[in-house]
Amino acid sequence: MEQILKDDIKQVHDQIERESIFVQTITSEIGKVIVGQKYLIERLLVGLLANGHILIEGVPGLAKTYAVKALAGAIATRFQRIQFTPDLLPADIVGTQIYNQNTGDFTVRKGPVFANLVLADEINRAPPKVQSALLEAMQEHQVTIGEETFKLDDPFLVLATQNPIEQEGTYPLPEAQTDRFLLKLRLDYPSKVEEKEIIERMTKGKEPFAEPVVQAAAIIKARELCARIYVDDKLKDYILDIVFATRFPKEHGLDDLEPLIRYGASPRASIYLVTTARAMAFLKRRGFVIPEDIKELALDVLRHRIILSYEAEAEELTTDDIVKRILERIEVP
Repeated sequence: MEQILKDDIKQVHDQIERESIFVQTITSEIGKVIVGQKYLIERLLVGLLANGHILIEGVPGLAKTYAVKALAGAIATRFQRIQFTPDLLPADIVGTQIYNQNTGDFTVRKGPVFANLVLADEINRAPPKVQSALLEAMQEHQVTIGEETFKLDDPFLVLATQNPIEQEGTYPLPEAQTDRFLLKLRLDYPSKVEEKEIIERMTKGKEPFAEPVVQAAAIIKARELCARIYVDDKLKDYILDIVFATRFPKEHGLDDLEPLIRYGASPRASIYLVTTARAMAFLKRRGFVIPEDIKELALDVLRHRIILSYEAEAEELTTDDIVKRILERIEVP
């Protein structure tokens, strides 16, 4: 039995070695447009492979939108950008029914959500009614307009951005919606060397752009291969220990965290830690998951799934601080 398992892992590993070449192709093409931002590009690829939506948070000017456009440009898929504003309506996203006076019939006009990669730019600038228009598309990969339901094409990925420093005139995303995002990324400023390269590229008069180098079929095939990547039972228990420590800190010897957490992570956190760890293993060209894959992704998977208490806010603690403490103290298998 053990030998069969080893042979299966080796078979998947060898297949990943062959099939993952497109990752380098995409990364190189995006690199023609984006300077640095290795963390962002890697996580965008994780989202593609794990079939999950991504929320990107960062101050203006960190190439959030630019990176998403570069990714979309490097893949031969349909891309739509939706600029979220306070006067946006749900029909502006999903589409609406148009009445034809000549025939007396209603025809459906599909909205920009009918694309493979959808950029929801500054998603927190639109009211909750508009934000919730994305929920069905994100969860069920379908859209209902009137009495008709339409399946969305595969791959389908929502990449949303939000600005953390401007709160006036914004509508914070409700927990039910943020929980539907596979990852929440927090971006930082580039280094001085990277910013110098940005200046060189962006002041030449002609903006660089990414060209399609990968077909959507390659992404879908890679996802199927990701599902076969081996995750040991000990690693599954490790994931459960991390997630359950956010809900019941005392049971995991984390008594000091008990008063700091109001609500722990949902079961989606456990599922997404497995799927993203597999995607990370694929990017690293491995047929199996290791603890480092889980630890590397834990912050991005958990930071938007933990609700802090008033006491934690008074101490100016963030969900990142809580997750880091848990990772430090939960035993690695």
